[in-house]
Amino acid sequence: MLSGRVVLVTGGNGGIGLGIANGCAQAGADLVIWGTNQEKLEGAADELAQHGGRVTIRRVDVSDESQVVSAFAQAVEANDRVDTVFANAGVSGGGRFVDQTLDEWRRVLGVNLEGAFLTLREGARHMIERGGGGALIAVSSVSAIHGAPTAQPYAAGKAALLAVIRGLAVELARHDIRCNSIIPGWVDTEMTEAGRQNDKFLANTTQRTPIRRWGVPDDFRAVAAFLADPTQMFHTGDEIVLDGGYTRF
Repeated sequence: MLSGRVVLVTGGNGGIGLGIANGCAQAGADLVIWGTNQEKLEGAADELAQHGGRVTIRRVDVSDESQVVSAFAQAVEANDRVDTVFANAGVSGGGRFVDQTLDEWRRVLGVNLEGAFLTLREGARHMIERGGGGALIAVSSVSAIHGAPTAQPYAAGKAALLAVIRGLAVELARHDIRCNSIIPGWVDTEMTEAGRQNDKFLANTTQRTPIRRWGVPDDFRAVAAFLADPTQMFHTGDEIVLDGGYTRF
C-alpha cells in the first residue's frame, strides 16, 4: 500500500506516534522519525526497522522554527521526498487554571500548536513545490471536544489543530494534498501514565468507554496507513475519532 512512500512522524519515538509509525512501516513505507529523546529514537528505529523499510531518526524540538526547517530539508535530502506528514508531537501541561502562568501556557502551545504549524507548513511547502500531492495529518485529542479541567492550554492547542486542518483541506485540495485529523481518546502512553495510576480516574474513564478499555498505540496502526494511502484522494477535511466510543457515551 505504501511501498516507495516516505512518511514523517513527529513524536514518532513513542506512544501514539510510534503506533502510527508502525502502521505505516508495516504497509511498506520508509520512515522519518522526529523526537527529543535520543534513546527512545534509537529504540523506535530498531523496532520499525523490523518491517524492512528505511528508518531515519533525528532529534528535533518542533517548537523551534530553525530546527524544523533544517530537519525537514534534511529529510527530503536523505529520502528525495516526503509524501505524508503526521504532526503528532505533543506535551501535557496546565494545572489549576487560576495558578497557570503565561509561560506554562506558551510552553504547551509552543509544542502542540506552533510545533504542528511549523511541521505542517514545511510539509505543505515541499509537497506544493514537488507536485504529486501528499497527505498532512494532525493528531488532536478528545480534549478538543470535552471540557478538560486543569488542561486548558493542552485542549486549546488540540482544538485549534482541528481548525487548522479544516482550512488546509480546502486550501490545499487543488494541489492534491489531503488534510485530516485523528482525535484519540484515552490511550495508554507515557504521557497518560499519571492518569492510569489514579484508580478512581482510570475506573471512571474506562466505565465511560463502551469498549471498556483504554486505547493502546497499536490501535492507531490501521488508521495511519489508511490516511497515508495515496489512493484515498477523495478523503480530506475529516476528523477520525479513535476513542472506543468515549465521545458517544
